[in-house]
Amino acid sequence: MFGFFENESAKKIKSHLLNLAALAKADGHIDAREMSFILAVGKKNGIDSSEVKELISGAKGASAELPTSDSERFDQIYDLVEMMLADGIVDDNEMDFCIMMAEKLGFRQAIVGVLVRKISQGVKDGVPQGQIKEESLSFLNYNTLPTH
Repeated sequence: MFGFFENESAKKIKSHLLNLAALAKADGHIDAREMSFILAVGKKNGIDSSEVKELISGAKGASAELPTSDSERFDQIYDLVEMMLADGIVDDNEMDFCIMMAEKLGFRQAIVGVLVRKISQGVKDGVPQGQIKEESLSFLNYNTLPTH
């Protein structure tokens, strides 16, 4: 009943947590590091671990709320890529899922693979999130400018 009255921000956060859970399950299971990561993202956004676990188990649904800015979209893709890398193994299904989610979040199909790989390499190389975000948003802006 209260879900109807949730604000847009809470809906977006829950939708993002569901996306993270779906990515974690892409290889067939959610391992302890992936669950830990999802719980940390929930906590960072003010959602306690019991509510996150309930949401992931499907006991509590959340409608999809897509981010409205490139910055928000980047943050969600960044979290998805971090999740993909959490268990130390990059499964093809997980990479495909990240690319598919980038498209669903509104990034152009022609650049999503490059974007996901750029974020992935930056995370692996220990580049700070802010720097990866700045470079990625510049890349996105450059690749979305109209051509004449």
